[in-house]
Amino acid sequence: MTLMLGGTAFAQDPGDSSYYFVTYYSNANTSGAPDGTLRIVYDGDLATTETEGKPNSDIFADIYVFDDSEEFQDCCSCFISPDGLLSESVNKELVNDTVSVTGRAEINRGVIKVVGDRYGEPEDFSVAPGLRGFMTHVQATSTTVSTTPPFSSTGKAPFYVTETPLADSNLSTAETDALEETCSLAITLGSGAGICTCTFEDHDF
Repeated sequence: MTLMLGGTAFAQDPGDSSYYFVTYYSNANTSGAPDGTLRIVYDGDLATTETEGKPNSDIFADIYVFDDSEEFQDCCSCFISPDGLLSESVNKELVNDTVSVTGRAEINRGVIKVVGDRYGEPEDFSVAPGLRGFMTHVQATSTTVSTTPPFSSTGKAPFYVTETPLADSNLSTAETDALEETCSLAITLGSGAGICTCTFEDHDF
């Protein structure tokens, strides 16, 4: 990652654990605002050492979505092959009332967590390295605050878009248990909700 400040570039070490990441989304489901995008690639870390006749190992990106009240909304596990690209729409696939377990339509901002998984089971994952991801963030120049509960605020135009790498983070045992158990409950009790959707690899939504 390179950070630009006052025209000067500072190199930063992106880390090398590459199996647990966090980021945020903002101004989702906001009138006039562009859609945010989560993009994840697989660098082939689990690739076979054979040079011929053996396919590289695939991987899954387990995605967990929370709102800005720290309430869990949905989870899913999306397939990525080596050198493949996964592109997820925030509004259409990760944050809306059809996939969110709470059924809320007014979710505007929150947190997204991503775990590299060998087997594609977000409720009982086995971590695997090799994912790299980027997130576009929709920034507003001003906000409007509602006068009725829950007193949420939404961005106002003009909007602009920034993009940053996902933050390579530490995955503790407590965090692992919390993600797995919350996802499992959402899938079990969500009556079809609580599960985000995955774009076909190398396609936009």
